[in-house]
Amino acid sequence: MLLTLAPPLAGPLAAQGIERPFPPDALRGKMTPGYFPDIFIDGKPRRLAAGARVFNQDNMIAMPATLRGSGIAVNYTVDAAGMIERVWILNDDEAARPAPAAAK
Repeated sequence: MLLTLAPPLAGPLAAQGIERPFPPDALRGKMTPGYFPDIFIDGKPRRLAAGARVFNQDNMIAMPATLRGSGIAVNYTVDAAGMIERVWILNDDEAARPAPAAAK
């Protein structure tokens, strides 16, 4: 019987020198989670779309109801209805760079 072992789980993306590919229309803001599906971005109430995805600093899916803190630096995209559809929680290096939409 031949066993195949999976490689060890990778560490954070930044430690590997891998940059996350944010979409060119991504916006930047400071997020404070509220009661799901409500969030605040830059102090303004917003709502997560039904199929919204939140990615943590390691680009893994984070459950919106588990998010804690305030003033979390994020990139995000908005759907046609004005709801937040994708959120990327930024690490310090990503937060120091300009937002994709500002780099145009």
